[in-house]
Amino acid sequence: MTFRGLFLSLLVVSLTSPAFAGTSQGWGGGGAFAPYEAKIAQENSSGELFRIQGKCKSACTMFLGIRKVCVERDAKLYFHAGWDHGVITPAATARMTSTYNSALRSYVMGNHFMDTREFHAIPGSVIISKFGYKECPGS
Repeated sequence: MTFRGLFLSLLVVSLTSPAFAGTSQGWGGGGAFAPYEAKIAQENSSGELFRIQGKCKSACTMFLGIRKVCVERDAKLYFHAGWDHGVITPAATARMTSTYNSALRSYVMGNHFMDTREFHAIPGSVIISKFGYKECPGS
């Protein structure tokens, strides 16, 4: 194989590796729903693996609804009630929890994580082991 052929082969492999997948970095602080919902739609359209890593608060937890999502073991996800214009509403909370699988949704609702603005942390390792989300390769 020529140097050029080897270079092109390595480039293709590196661009398709999980390191180049979408990540929650830069999105971890939470915020308004619309940008997160747009990112979820974009990631679902791409079909690429999306990694939840580091701190993932509030609306960032909605990334759990991406079809090809994985969670890094050392990630930490923070859950709380949804609000609209500063007021906690059942509709805003439902908008968030609808992106979680049924086991996680039941847990956060049953343990009243979604009743207040107080953050409730769940480690990535627990999101994987207890709620059945996929662990990211190499995490």
